[in-house]
Amino acid sequence: MNISMSRIQAIFMKDYKEFSRNYAVSVMVFMPLVFAFLYNKSGSATIAIYILSINMAFSMVTTYVQCCLIAEEKEKNTLRSLMLSPASLGDILIGKSLFVFIITMVVVALTIFIAGYNPANLFILAIALILSTVFYIALGTLCGLFSKTIMEGSLITLPVVLIFSCGPLALALPSANPISKIAEWLPSSQLVLLAEALEGSYTTMDVIIPIASIIVWSLVTWIVAGFIYKKRMVD
Repeated sequence: MNISMSRIQAIFMKDYKEFSRNYAVSVMVFMPLVFAFLYNKSGSATIAIYILSINMAFSMVTTYVQCCLIAEEKEKNTLRSLMLSPASLGDILIGKSLFVFIITMVVVALTIFIAGYNPANLFILAIALILSTVFYIALGTLCGLFSKTIMEGSLITLPVVLIFSCGPLALALPSANPISKIAEWLPSSQLVLLAEALEGSYTTMDVIIPIASIIVWSLVTWIVAGFIYKKRMVD
């Protein structure tokens, strides 16, 4: 697969301009920061609450913005032109993801700072956060490919916000509850379990299992997104 930095940069700058012009999308970057501020002032400082605000940043910023940027391309009938351009699949996927990746890293860092979260092992948590960003970008790409307009994209991402942001709350249910068992393997829940483990005397498996789970989620979602993308090229 040929990768062209000039094409990636061109796609990156195009997304930046579209993002800055669309206030309905760009305003979403402030939502997780507001929630982080409210959580900080509420005094309910627990690991689950800290990670809840981070997971909200992933679903409300990463997935939502990525989905809307792709949906806007489809709404303006420019995505098909991009697909048929000399840009390779790698150029397009990296270019369409790079801007959202940078925005996510900034928002997550600000969310952690505003919430007052001081992780016990920032290095391991940072790896999990980067991998989670890759997953949520893939999820946003998938949602965008199924959306015809920004309005549809907004509706499609609602289940993502509910399931992946609020899913870890099901961990508070009894362990025998089937909902709790399913929710445990969500990437957002694995992030909570990892963060809680890092605060104590954790084992190697306490780190490997959550990170491996997030990697598997990312790979599967990107494979599906790539398959749908190629299918859209010949539709």
